[in-house]
Amino acid sequence: MDFSLQSHASFIGRPASDLPTPSLILSKPVLEKNINRLQQDVQELGLSFRPHVKTLKTLEITRLMLANGLHRGLIASTLSELRGVLPLAEEGILNEALYGLPIYPSALPHLHSMRQSHPNLNILIMVDSPQHIPVIEAFNKSTPNVRPWPVFIKLDVGSRRAGVDVYSPDSGPELEELVNVVEESSAVELYGFYCHAGHSYSSKGEEEAGRVLGSEVGGVLRAVKLINSEGKGEKKRKIVLSIGSTPTAHVVRQVKQYLTAERSLNSAVDVDVEVHAGNYPTNDLQQLSTDLITPADLAVRVLAEVCSVYPRRNEALINAGTVALSKETSAVPGFGRLVDKPEWGVVRMSQEHGILGLLNGESEGEGKKVDDVFHVGQKVMLHCQHACITAAQHFVYYVVDGEEVVRETGEVNAIGKIIPLTSK
Repeated sequence: MDFSLQSHASFIGRPASDLPTPSLILSKPVLEKNINRLQQDVQELGLSFRPHVKTLKTLEITRLMLANGLHRGLIASTLSELRGVLPLAEEGILNEALYGLPIYPSALPHLHSMRQSHPNLNILIMVDSPQHIPVIEAFNKSTPNVRPWPVFIKLDVGSRRAGVDVYSPDSGPELEELVNVVEESSAVELYGFYCHAGHSYSSKGEEEAGRVLGSEVGGVLRAVKLINSEGKGEKKRKIVLSIGSTPTAHVVRQVKQYLTAERSLNSAVDVDVEVHAGNYPTNDLQQLSTDLITPADLAVRVLAEVCSVYPRRNEALINAGTVALSKETSAVPGFGRLVDKPEWGVVRMSQEHGILGLLNGESEGEGKKVDDVFHVGQKVMLHCQHACITAAQHFVYYVVDGEEVVRETGEVNAIGKIIPLTSK
């Protein structure tokens, strides 16, 4: 039996328990259920949708997220991801791709090359500072045949990561200046306003997540009021307001109560509200900690193997550490939690080593003694804290059906590269 990663396709048709360890396992039924749930929500609300491809970097999953062309745009966090989705543009099911970081000089030649080779793919960029505009203008001036770049202005609605702060008392002039600089430049065209509520991951329950969703909507509505229609002609302009994160996408049905003022925003623009999200097909323990999903909605697991057992300290060693799981945490304790024994999880780890222990610190009672529960060579399934980072750590995806049989595999040749899956 060849357990090498290079022979991953040989495991198709075999039970997940036969896989080498550590391995990343994707449940296709759960993925499809999660994707279809959000698809239904946005369609019934009449919203546009822009999936983020940062979690599972496969063409097949990306097609599912786009509903095979029902939705025509996406977001990518890396240049490799953008290159990886180009086959979907060639198929005619992808019209638009947003590069999801505020633009920087070394990215522009690569993005321009993709625009040149795929003229039917509208590549959008993101700005959140007036400093971005001279950078773009200098590139356009030095490069022949460059069309103006459609830009999203990135807004910070509370995550304090990227974007122009829209809620600080003194932030108004900063945002207004950026809108004006964008409007006055011939190198860019204002496409819309974009926010990502990363702080929603710390919300608890639908009410809290709904309030964060409201802050997203309120932020983009504030921004669109700053558009000056003078000199832009009599025809209304289309402006896209992009909101979302996986927790707020889980409660997106609340969005209508925050959009009641939309028609009176700015008489010079037509507003298109879109939702973006990326982690929703897989979910993870961070999402579980919000109480917006259940364990049945977790589509990613890591298969690991017990390497040793230590009764004196009531712990066991597994071959899944930082490089198999990541050091992300959440309100759910531990760095990973056993699927079938959720009282046990990874309490400490180093690069390749994970230490299993009781997550609540107790050591008495049935099922609480490590040598009664674990033995060397035993395979265990773990839920991970952050599926996006965990998936990026693995060289192969193993996709299983509802019977835990491997049906598809894919080799990830480089972090960030969109891959095709292999099936038999």
